[in-house]
Amino acid sequence: MDRLKLKEKVTKLRKQGKTYSEINQSLKMQIPKSTLSGWCNNISLPMNFKRKIQEYNKFNLDKARKVALAVNRIKREKYLQSVMSRNKHLKGALNNKNTAKIALVMLYLGEGSKTQRGSLMLGSSDPFIVSLFLRLLRYCYKIDESKFRCTLQCRADQDIKKLEKFWSGVTKIPLPQFYKARIDPRTIGKPSRNLNYKGVCRIDYFSAELLIEFKQIPEIIHKGP
Repeated sequence: MDRLKLKEKVTKLRKQGKTYSEINQSLKMQIPKSTLSGWCNNISLPMNFKRKIQEYNKFNLDKARKVALAVNRIKREKYLQSVMSRNKHLKGALNNKNTAKIALVMLYLGEGSKTQRGSLMLGSSDPFIVSLFLRLLRYCYKIDESKFRCTLQCRADQDIKKLEKFWSGVTKIPLPQFYKARIDPRTIGKPSRNLNYKGVCRIDYFSAELLIEFKQIPEIIHKGP
């Protein structure tokens, strides 16, 4: 096909509102975009062309986002696998009571109350943190289960009985040892957006002896006996 006839076909397709990619597909050719732009520079496009381009760009953007998400997901999975691989030797580290005790007091140092008197107190909305704290505490010390108390801090529209049942399962602390739940007055009349939010579970364990020990161990580790 000579260049003049090719140009005529291109301009005809462009007047119909075809994109440069669609023109190449129709002609089954790969004409450079710069050439197509030069040939079609003065052509008046149909009224719906702008909307078509917007839809086309939106489609390509959505497609690119999906590809990017898939690529990022694969990268993250590989990264997590590498983290797991280089740390798998730590799997049984907490079977050593000294190591477990250090982990326990460091967890308390970060999450527990430093101003409480006569008892340990740790509160969190994360079931993993609460569960880990109690697991280590029960493993490292001979615990009197009757000295545990739980207090839930929750939103006004939450089902307190369901929350207490949930946290009782997490903590293995019987419901009779739960204090009356505290409702945040700022949430009254405001529907909860995060339906997975289980409130904050506060654990109290009444032992002045353990509280003193929890304060001393980090200092021993840091400064020496």
